[in-house]
Amino acid sequence: MNVITVNVEDKLFQNRYRVDAGRPHIKIRDSAICTNDCGVKSCTFVCPAACYKEEGNGSVTLITDGCLECGSCRIICSEHNNVDWEYPRGGHGILFKFG
Repeated sequence: MNVITVNVEDKLFQNRYRVDAGRPHIKIRDSAICTNDCGVKSCTFVCPAACYKEEGNGSVTLITDGCLECGSCRIICSEHNNVDWEYPRGGHGILFKFG
């Protein structure tokens, strides 16, 4: 039996992302909620594109470049309702190579 391994990073690299400069489609509403109220910081490990990063002081940094527009962040943050999320304007955002 042959086992096929897939490297997710290699597959994601094949997609392209068109940045909408100055108009991100995702925003953290209140960074203090991430720092003070969210102990787990689930967005930092649930996001498949690793757009969220926990900093040393407990704050969360969001870089929208490369976002897959899956909506995982807004679902995982529903307890705190701290993510503003909308689809990017037409022609911007993720450009999937294979679909």
